[in-house]
Amino acid sequence: MNISYEFFPARTEQGKHNLLTTLSKLDTTNPDFYSVTYGALGSAQDATIDTISELSSATCVTVAPHLTCVGSNIHQMTKLLDTYVNLGVTRVVVLRGDIPPAIRDIGDFHYANELVEFIKEQYNDRLTIHVAAYPEKHPQSKNVINDIECFVNKIKAGANGAITQYFYNTDAYFRFVDEVQRLGVDVPIVPGIMPITNYDQLVLFSRNCEAEIPSWILSRLKHYRKDMDSLQKFGQDVVSEMCLKLKSGGVKDFHFYSMNRIEPVLSLVKNIIQIDDKPLLVEDFKVLN
Repeated sequence: MNISYEFFPARTEQGKHNLLTTLSKLDTTNPDFYSVTYGALGSAQDATIDTISELSSATCVTVAPHLTCVGSNIHQMTKLLDTYVNLGVTRVVVLRGDIPPAIRDIGDFHYANELVEFIKEQYNDRLTIHVAAYPEKHPQSKNVINDIECFVNKIKAGANGAITQYFYNTDAYFRFVDEVQRLGVDVPIVPGIMPITNYDQLVLFSRNCEAEIPSWILSRLKHYRKDMDSLQKFGQDVVSEMCLKLKSGGVKDFHFYSMNRIEPVLSLVKNIIQIDDKPLLVEDFKVLN
């Protein structure tokens, strides 16, 4: 089983210190890689480069930067990729990215499949490429069929695997995998797992990306809205159950959206990785291959 985690670039010295502390703790789980998100344009991009450099120096685990199409031309993208390769980067996460309202020209790459194809042509197999998958449909897709076609195009362009938008409906994930496999997709489609720790934050995130929160979950979260201990315990139970259901359905890899925090992702990982049906202790992670 492979575990991976997503971070976002820290902006303050305290944030950087906290991220390195989180990194050292999550390192004990022997992850396959860490990914680092990437904002469109300017200083947001510089923050990602700085974070990749700092994390690469602090861990032996592969660190994978996110790349977005928005605002990038071929020259800029080549320079950025060369910088990452020189830092020892061996895998990337390719996204189209959200288009800011002020942007009139998205750049040389309009869709993720175009950027995937460019990276494949220029860097051959030097970089492993992950792309995004949307079990419940990308919010800007015309319909589900169109969304699946767009995903298949990214794989045909050369992507080696995919990480999904978070979800809380396992049927949506398994149906999506079945549908794209029938279309010839045979790369790993890793479920993205979002812990539940805050009602308002989760509702806002889910509204923006149109991720469904089943009504039975939402009603309980709303009930626990001002009781953070109960809300987080409930959230931990829900996400742990979901991960175990995915695992029983044959899922072998999980990608956790850490929000730069040690918990609750560390506890979730301990719950889903087992040896002889016994929960695996954190001290035991390092002995796994």
